[in-house]
Amino acid sequence: MSYVNTIEACQFNDINFNALTELGQPCLIKGAIAESPLVRKGRQSLSSAQEYLQAFYAQKPMLVYQCEAEAKGRFFYNAQFDGMNFTTRFAQLDDFFNDIAQNQLSHGDTSFYIGSAKLNEYFPGVLEANLPIHQSNLSGYSAQAGIWLGNKTTAVTHFDTSNNIAACMLGRRRFTLFPPEQSGNLYPGPLEPTPGGQVLSMVDISAPDFARYPKAREALKYAVVVDLEPGDILVYPALWWHQVEALDDFNVMINYWWNSTPNYVDDPMTTLLHGMLSLRGRPQSEKDAWQALFQYYVFEDKQQARQHLPTHTWGALRDLDELSARVLRNKVLKKINR
Repeated sequence: MSYVNTIEACQFNDINFNALTELGQPCLIKGAIAESPLVRKGRQSLSSAQEYLQAFYAQKPMLVYQCEAEAKGRFFYNAQFDGMNFTTRFAQLDDFFNDIAQNQLSHGDTSFYIGSAKLNEYFPGVLEANLPIHQSNLSGYSAQAGIWLGNKTTAVTHFDTSNNIAACMLGRRRFTLFPPEQSGNLYPGPLEPTPGGQVLSMVDISAPDFARYPKAREALKYAVVVDLEPGDILVYPALWWHQVEALDDFNVMINYWWNSTPNYVDDPMTTLLHGMLSLRGRPQSEKDAWQALFQYYVFEDKQQARQHLPTHTWGALRDLDELSARVLRNKVLKKINR
């Protein structure tokens, strides 16, 4: 197991989150938002925190995920892998709160959560009051904010294609993270369908089946386990695998996703899928050759591929801007739709 970089006594608006992700490691910032209004309400009582959220709620039904006791809060596939082990429905926020309260009163083991709901759409004003982020905190890039609510649940190990700021507002959370190099040892699941849109690891890292997934032993050597208290922030780069456990009877997290690239840069997952279409079925010798070309044109220093050429011949080798990205995208689409 590895240890997380930790920063103490740092205020939210003093942090350059983009610079932190450039370190290539998760970073825990203790108490950075300990005095935000929602965290303070949570310290007073659960009802105070829920009333605070209700005051901002836009009265729009929210998508609720629910799984029964046998799932043990782990939202995943069913045993046959032909569906999911949970149900979904839309509900008003007060009904969601009541369901969790009734489940707790009856000592039930049903798990409920609302995940990745757009914060400004469902709770306008909460972001500005609690986590007002500025583009200067992200080296000029923009971010999308979401909110996560629920009782004791587990978001199974997965990766996101964006950098992440996870702010623990109420209840404790445990993140278990793995670097991208451990992808093969985590046994990625189907590309689709997926429970939440992201590829999941088939390994239950809380109770790994090493007979079925022997390489998981190696992955666990690189696990970074981080426990968050209300007021703490965890920052980690895109493509890091992570399991997220909400540990208390009621939990709230706010997160920001962002990419350190302009909006006109395409999603690399599209490139990966096209690679399956165009490269995966070729002989190994060809794939090795294409790997060398990708290394040269894509992954190594961009100057290397053009410095020996007259600038008027650079074409697609030029630095992208919005116009050149549009031209290149149209060229790619024409080739795909040949």
